Amino acid sequence: MEQKDMTRDEKQQKIIGMFDDIAPTYDLANRVLSFGIDREWRKKGCDKAFEILGVDTISKIADVACGTGDLLLYWKERAEKKGITVDNYVGIDPSRGMLEVAKEKVKFAEFIEGQAQAMPLSDASCEIVSISYGIRNVMDRKSAFSEFNRVLKDNGIVVILEFTKQEKSGFISKIVDFYMKKILPAIGGLVSKNYDAYRYLPDSIESFLTTKMLEDELKDSGFDIKYTKSFSLGISTLLVAQKSTKG
Repeated sequence: MEQKDMTRDEKQQKIIGMFDDIAPTYDLANRVLSFGIDREWRKKGCDKAFEILGVDTISKIADVACGTGDLLLYWKERAEKKGITVDNYVGIDPSRGMLEVAKEKVKFAEFIEGQAQAMPLSDASCEIVSISYGIRNVMDRKSAFSEFNRVLKDNGIVVILEFTKQEKSGFISKIVDFYMKKILPAIGGLVSKNYDAYRYLPDSIESFLTTKMLEDELKDSGFDIKYTKSFSLGISTLLVAQKSTKG
């Protein structure tokens, strides 16, 4: 009942506080819970964005809800592998705890405390905006997508990696459901010592969108869907969209 009575802003602040608490063990929990496969998901997102963008010089890549800065490491690694010059990397997150870890781990990027709904960046200042496993924690997605559009240059790319809600059907979906609702909270809670945070994860996925609904929201916000792929029995979904220049 208490959760229903909370305002959207109060819910957002509660989520931020939860991530502050689990920041020191966040990377380890991610590796354990995904069996390390999340690294490949992130690399795929970076590679596909560079492929669609099709340039060899980029002024700025902004990673939103950057957490401990993991995805920024992959942006740099994949850019260097492809011979792409990136002038600036920026990580944005509302959690000070996460940013403290990120600043120690990722020395080449600038980190700014801020939210997806009000990005502290200039208009048309980025070629790429990314958000990995964070968009379902944003209470006002419409404002966030509008901000992504605002800070992106024409034909700029948005990359979203997320746990999307799955249609319930068949034996495989039951296995995935069991892992997400039983195994994941137990292991994540053990690693982080915060069982509530990892009970929140499957609940947040269950109340989130399907991939199709997320695509529709991006289209309504002025993006063209360029690439969609599900990984690992549909547990994770990669969406790559491009800022539309129509109208």
